[in-house]
Amino acid sequence: MKYYKYFYWAYLILGILFIYDGYKKMTGEEGNPYISFALAGLAIFMFFFRRNFVRKMEEKMRNK
Repeated sequence: MKYYKYFYWAYLILGILFIYDGYKKMTGEEGNPYISFALAGLAIFMFFFRRNFVRKMEEKMRNK
């Protein structure tokens, strides 16, 4: 379960990429940027949710 410590960073990277994609769509004429911004918000939420979950699991393991 050690890879859980670092896997949640992928959500943050995806969130940044979706923000960049939304910005590009907003300045151009190629699509709806709001979908990208919504996915970015979801990815950033998942980053904080997973980080909190990993911290709780580590605390449980230490208390055993």
